[in-house]
Amino acid sequence: MASSSAPNLWVLLGLSLAGILLMTKKLKKAVKVDFGAFVERFQILPPPQPPPPKAPHPLTGLSFAVSDLFDINGFVTGFGNPDWERTHEAASQTSPVVSTLVDGGATCVAKTVLDEMSFGISGENRNYGTPTNPVVPARIPGGSCSGAAVAVAAKLVDFSLGVDTVGGVRQPAGHCGILGFRPSYGVVSHLGIIPISTSLDTVGWFAMDPSILHRVGQVLLQGQFTVQRNPRSVIIADDCFQLSKIPIHWLTQAVIRSTENLFGKQVLKHEILSDYIASRVPSLKALDSNKSNGDVKSSSLKSLANIMQLLRRHEFSHNHFEWISSVKPALDPLISAQVQERLELTDKDIENFIAVKIELRSALNALLKDDGVLVIPTVSSPPPKLGAKELSSEDYLMTEFSLTALASISGCCQVVIPLGLYENYPVSVSLMAKHGGDRFLLDTLQTMHASLLHKLADEAGKSKVSKDVSKEAAAEIAKEKGNAAFKVKNWQKAIGFYTDAIKLNSNAATYFNNRAAAYLELGSFIQAEADCTKAIDLDKKNVKAYLRRGTAREMLGYYKEAIEDFRYALVLEPTNKRAAVSADRLTKLFP
Repeated sequence: MASSSAPNLWVLLGLSLAGILLMTKKLKKAVKVDFGAFVERFQILPPPQPPPPKAPHPLTGLSFAVSDLFDINGFVTGFGNPDWERTHEAASQTSPVVSTLVDGGATCVAKTVLDEMSFGISGENRNYGTPTNPVVPARIPGGSCSGAAVAVAAKLVDFSLGVDTVGGVRQPAGHCGILGFRPSYGVVSHLGIIPISTSLDTVGWFAMDPSILHRVGQVLLQGQFTVQRNPRSVIIADDCFQLSKIPIHWLTQAVIRSTENLFGKQVLKHEILSDYIASRVPSLKALDSNKSNGDVKSSSLKSLANIMQLLRRHEFSHNHFEWISSVKPALDPLISAQVQERLELTDKDIENFIAVKIELRSALNALLKDDGVLVIPTVSSPPPKLGAKELSSEDYLMTEFSLTALASISGCCQVVIPLGLYENYPVSVSLMAKHGGDRFLLDTLQTMHASLLHKLADEAGKSKVSKDVSKEAAAEIAKEKGNAAFKVKNWQKAIGFYTDAIKLNSNAATYFNNRAAAYLELGSFIQAEADCTKAIDLDKKNVKAYLRRGTAREMLGYYKEAIEDFRYALVLEPTNKRAAVSADRLTKLFP
């Protein structure tokens, strides 16, 4: 019994939450009901479902939002800057990536905030407001695609799209505690998207649920999906973890235990990645003039970070310098300092950068082969405070980019996996696979995710700092046991497991919704109605909760309220036949 998802209804959300302001003591200000994630709201509905026996659309019932880099027909693509929005016309067609997802059954509902001109990494935007990190409101959400990450973390949509150039999807996923996927460079179309750095830009996506991340991949990575296989090597990049401020043991233990449990100890390997790169990427030596204090261990990674930054500036300037020169937009000082002046690189510089990119991809492909994954930290530290000085410090930026440059320069695919909270801040690790190994990487995530939850719960029992992780993971385990009992029609046992999950985590709508389904099977309609009401309070777009509450109310004789529930479900999911039939039937009986 997976949790239900459906297109978001903004009118319903507004009515349900009108006048309600979430307050945070740390920020001492109101948090918007949409967490400041959105700049435009709309609805692009999917086509009708194909008639049987054809299978339904693969993304049916899912809602998504897109960063304000993607063209939507009839809307100006704002690029995170009002001067850009003012000087550009509305798009005449929708980005093919967005159209593909809508054709796949998902409903596109909004555009989301990003750093100005998608050039920052904090997610802060002084023009449109900084989206609020739902996990730690006083901390940055991460950028550049901050709004897209926040929309998923706040459960406003099921998934969202962003563009990852130097970490624009991976960093906010890490800071907001959600899944984020940067596919291999070039495998997803860039048409209808404002370019930032054309040799680095990659369309990526966010989700909370690995199955949703995978379903989106099935639609966007057409032709890649073949027979599933398990990894034969899981390589821990030890020197990369030395860049992290989170204890190495804390970050790697769950991954190590999960790998041993699923694939065997022989699969685990360790690598000093900077040394490996130095030996396999000869073109890097010619450019490696910025070694910091003789730090040999990190010199290769820092050199890659430096190349990535230079490439981004050069290609951004090529794409947008004329507009910046003529319009002279008011930009955030941190961004202005990098984009106002044209960065001149020689043809030889560009040739050397291209050589490094080719050699790095070849080196990582040789290391990982067809069935290996590389484990690295996603970010170097917990999310900094909003407006923190460290966000502009060279040390902070270089450390962050030393981690993100691996996938950006090589073009390999990377997935961010949240590992709960460390000292109340979201932490994560990332898995990388060879260029073109996207399907394999998403399959590996699916295989490992449940096991990681179990191992996190085990580790949490041994460590005080993991108390929150333990409860969440244990709740998920209880839910899965409830689902198993439900499938074999052991309703009472299922209720017991769902009740255990609720005791461990009372903020998950899924647990109440699933328990309501079991109560309905037993004819306990009062309990089912109460659980559905709680689920709706926690998740205003939970179609199954409205349908189940409507059923419970009908059985209890509350026909008017039942009709309202079925109609709400229809508004959220216009193609839902059960809601349509039930609403029509009751309306005829009780006009």
